[in-house]
Amino acid sequence: MPEILHPEDAIVRVTRTCICGSDLHLYHGMVPDTRVGSTFGHEFIGIIEEVGPLVTNVKVGDQVLVPFNIACGKCNFCKQGLYGNCHESNTMATAVGGIFGYSHTAGGYNGGQAEYVRVPYANVGPTVIPPDMDPDDAVLLTDVVPTGYQAAEMGGIKEGDTVVVFGAGPIGIMAARCAWFFGAARVIIIDHVDYRLEFAKNYAKCEAYNFKSMADPVLFLKKTTDWYGADVCIDCVGCEAEGNALQTFTGKITLMQAGAATALQWAINSVKKGGIVSVVGVYGPPFNYVPIGNVLNKGITLRANQASVKRLLPKLIDHVQSGRLSPKDLITHRVPLEEIADAYNIFSKKLDECIKTVLIPSTKIK
Repeated sequence: MPEILHPEDAIVRVTRTCICGSDLHLYHGMVPDTRVGSTFGHEFIGIIEEVGPLVTNVKVGDQVLVPFNIACGKCNFCKQGLYGNCHESNTMATAVGGIFGYSHTAGGYNGGQAEYVRVPYANVGPTVIPPDMDPDDAVLLTDVVPTGYQAAEMGGIKEGDTVVVFGAGPIGIMAARCAWFFGAARVIIIDHVDYRLEFAKNYAKCEAYNFKSMADPVLFLKKTTDWYGADVCIDCVGCEAEGNALQTFTGKITLMQAGAATALQWAINSVKKGGIVSVVGVYGPPFNYVPIGNVLNKGITLRANQASVKRLLPKLIDHVQSGRLSPKDLITHRVPLEEIADAYNIFSKKLDECIKTVLIPSTKIK
């Protein structure tokens, strides 16, 4: 049972929490310093049960969504809107800020795949859920929607652009959907699981292709773009990518690099000269094998970061309330928290046409 440890803490009783694709990196042992006893989960909503004496922005009884970033709101990076790079919430790191339930590399905070969770900096992160918003929409605003949206935003998509998204998981599907908001004329998604591709095609209204049916995905994408390459490529896969035997062996089997960088390699090689590659797929320290020479020689702009959820929330709440986005349509499985082991197995092995899983804790009160 978590306790108030700082005057700006809050305790949240979790009402919805999710399994994220990046949780599978923890589950499969891909993230350094994931310690025994850690509670996973960085996508959750709930009800404020208790607040510290300095918490003024939320109160007991408020229903809140909690961004996956743990951000102080006061450091130089937070003031720039870079909430995913907060300097105070993860002081031992030189890169990422604090993240709920994502190993000691991301600060060692317990996460939301639980009945209760301690939320630091409660004047900054927790956001009151509009009374007319479906909680299934709200829980996806903690990560999936802002990460997918920022993936498209970082691509600098312009009117008429061709956009290629690697990965048809929830983030990739959302990135493909959001690419249209920025003026894309053509959106293509690449994956190797047919049911995910079919879902992406219907939800994001995009073209969808299975790379296993291609001799070379890069050659296919060059050919379908008049040999120029895509204007924007987005990596929504990260360290557990399939599709390249060498990358798989060095990145997933022997761990000689920080995961298989197959999707990133394809993105760099498929984008046009002068194009933009946006990366939201998760890679851990220390390094990956990527064709950096092609980045230089093609004049590519490479942009990447954890999504700054707090910065994007006002805009995305409006998109949901206006009907332009329906995040809850991504949810295929609703599972009691007590059955989380089965839920991880289904999601990890891509069973039962699983796209997105929501876990629902029991309603017991402390």
